[in-house]
Amino acid sequence: MRSENFIERIFNNDKRAISRAITIIESGNSNSTELLKDLHKNIGNAYRIGITGPPGAGKSTLTNQLTKYYRKQNKKVGIIAVDPTSPFTGGALLGDRVRMSEVGCDDNVFIRSMATRGSLGGLSKKTIDAADVLDAAGYDIIIFETVGVGQSELDVAKAADTTIVVLVPESGDSIQAMKAGLMEIADFFVLNKSDRPGSDTAMTALKTILMMRDHTEKSWLPNILKAIASENSGTKEIVDEISRHHQFLEQNGLLKQNREKNYKVRIKEIVEHLLKDEFWKERRAESLQASLSKVVEGETSPYQIAETLFNDFKTSIKQ
Repeated sequence: MRSENFIERIFNNDKRAISRAITIIESGNSNSTELLKDLHKNIGNAYRIGITGPPGAGKSTLTNQLTKYYRKQNKKVGIIAVDPTSPFTGGALLGDRVRMSEVGCDDNVFIRSMATRGSLGGLSKKTIDAADVLDAAGYDIIIFETVGVGQSELDVAKAADTTIVVLVPESGDSIQAMKAGLMEIADFFVLNKSDRPGSDTAMTALKTILMMRDHTEKSWLPNILKAIASENSGTKEIVDEISRHHQFLEQNGLLKQNREKNYKVRIKEIVEHLLKDEFWKERRAESLQASLSKVVEGETSPYQIAETLFNDFKTSIKQ
């Protein structure tokens, strides 16, 4: 599967090859690691946008409108819709994809649903790996759309260059109570469905929170934009704001700096995953199981067992 022909097909935006590559990555076997190594020389050109916020905020509709706008600019767009459980449950996510079917028929748009697979951060590392495949395939824009449950809305900021938090007027009363992290990751906010009652209240609440932030003359201050995605109102302003943020990052050397920081976190996670797999070889897993009754009965402590296992691991490395 790692043939030069397969890699070239990915580089040439062959959708079947791209789909197959993402499936290989989802499997998590050794082929996926080798595949990502082969693709990395072509990675780094795509601009990655995260779209997150509470369920029902209209993120899929907004993603659809942004995609159509970027296509008019002749940009290739990849969309990764992150499902907290499974992309095949027949739940809301598949309904979202039906709403995006208009752009899904475009040869230069690629849509993929991916499960978080229990990732504590919400965004599985496989999701970021899949974005690398789309990046290598020459997509100019990659959009991560999360359903806004659990921690996925926080973790998307580690994968995106620009993070958009989408809210609705009904969020106005609860904005103060929202997780601080959600408010802090936004590079800007979109108040969608802004024709509904409560729009002004929500705007005021957002502005109040933003005024309390520490910022310097050179720091980025998130903006708040109104939109009605279902009517394609505000799309141009959102694209312009993404572009403005992109330029800000470039001019201040922050795009490279942020990507380096994210790569550092990612590499550490990969190393931890490799160590975990190596550590829990069958022998140590069996040793742990055999020791549990002694812990329960008070004959030894969890720390003693852990230390014994770790010392065994260090010894095996030296051999």
